[in-house]
Amino acid sequence: MKGITIDQLKIGDKASFSKTVSESDVYLFAGITGDFNPAHVNEMEARESLFEGRVAHGMLVAGFLSTVVGMKMPGPGSILVRQELKFLAPVRIGDTVTAQVEILEVHPRRNIITLGALVTTQEGKKVIQGKAVVKPPVK
Repeated sequence: MKGITIDQLKIGDKASFSKTVSESDVYLFAGITGDFNPAHVNEMEARESLFEGRVAHGMLVAGFLSTVVGMKMPGPGSILVRQELKFLAPVRIGDTVTAQVEILEVHPRRNIITLGALVTTQEGKKVIQGKAVVKPPVK
């Protein structure tokens, strides 16, 4: 399985991935990373927090951008070089989020693209915004 090479990519190309964040996603992510912050895993404590209830880990949600880059565009064989993210709003268990990337720059000689990155909820609320620099797969 091979992704899209630099000669096939152009400014404005987009790809996306949507997923409903489940309770098990949050607990599995906590177990894998060791981040058992009560804001994610303890409803009683989370109710007393800034978010007034449990929220998904920001990096779990940001990981859906990795899914877009690694599986859709440019896809398998791509390498993430740099990523800059702003976390704008929380994602709650049960929210359906859509991670989308759009090509902003293409540098064929360096085999590098710059992507705009955005994650929104089912209501269209922006939860993560940023940029990524990616090396697409080579021929």
